[in-house]
Amino acid sequence: MLEAVPNVSEGRDASALTAVGDAFSSSAALLDVHSDADHHRSVFTLVGSEDDLSDALVAGAEAACERIDLTRHDGVHPRVGAVDVVPVVPLEPGAMPDAKRVALVVAERLGSELSLPVFLYAEVGGGRRPADLRRGGIDELGRRMRECELVPDHGPAKLDPRVGATIVGARKPLVAYNLDLGTDDVRIAREVAARVRESGGGMPGVQAIGLLLPRARRVQVSMNVRDLERSPLHEVVARVTREAASLGVTVAGAELVGLVPEHVLRAAAAAGATLPGVDESDVLERRLATPF
Repeated sequence: MLEAVPNVSEGRDASALTAVGDAFSSSAALLDVHSDADHHRSVFTLVGSEDDLSDALVAGAEAACERIDLTRHDGVHPRVGAVDVVPVVPLEPGAMPDAKRVALVVAERLGSELSLPVFLYAEVGGGRRPADLRRGGIDELGRRMRECELVPDHGPAKLDPRVGATIVGARKPLVAYNLDLGTDDVRIAREVAARVRESGGGMPGVQAIGLLLPRARRVQVSMNVRDLERSPLHEVVARVTREAASLGVTVAGAELVGLVPEHVLRAAAAAGATLPGVDESDVLERRLATPF
C-alpha cells in the first residue's frame, strides 16, 4: 500500500470535484478530500497498491484536465497545472523505492497518455521542489520552457495554458497546515511566514507563505511541515503564535489540509500542547483502519 496526495486547481465547483474524486477512487481508496475556495484548490488523499494507485492517478488527472481551465483560474495558491502536483508517499519505512517506482510510471503515463508536460521533483527529481517550477506562475513556466531553460521529463515541450504542466514526485510524509491571523494585513502574514520557514532561518523543514484570502476576509500563514521530527507540528504552531504576537496579532484559526500521522498528535499530547483544527478523525492510521 502506498499513499498519493494529488492537488488539483479546483476548489469551488462541486460537480467537477465529485467527478474528479470518482475518477481517483476508480481503483484506489479515497480517504479524504480537502477543498478551499480562496486557494481554489483541492487535495485528495488516496491509498492503494502500486498498479491500482497508478491507474487511479491517471484517471483522476484525466478527469481534472477535462473540467479545469487555468485561463479562468483566480485562486491565491501558487500553481502551474490543472493537476498541479502529484506526490506519491510511502506508508511504511523502507517503501520509498516503491513510491519512486509508482511516481515514475505515473509521470510517464501522464506525458504519453494525457500529453501533459511533466516535471519530476523530490526523490525522483534530484531534490527539485515544486516552488522551483511555480516561481512566476504558469506564464513564467511557459517562457522558461519556450527558451529551453526547463525541459519536461515527460510529455510535450509546449505548454497548453488551459491545463498547464504537472509536477510528479515521491516524497516522505509531511503535514500541510494553515494558521489564520487576526488581521487583514497580508504583510504581517508574509513577515511571519518569512520568519518561520527554513529558507528564512526559521524552523527545519518548514515551508511557509503568507496569503490574503479575499473570500474568507482573512490572512493566512500557509505551511508544509516536511520534517516532523525536527519540527514537531505543535512547536511550529507555538513559533507562529510567538512571531504573530511580536507583531501585535493573534492566531485566529487553524486548518489541516489532508490527514496527519498519528505520532503528530501523540507528540503534541506528550508536550501538553493542542493542535487547533486537528482531531482524532484526521489521523491517517484511523482512516486506514476503516474498511474501504
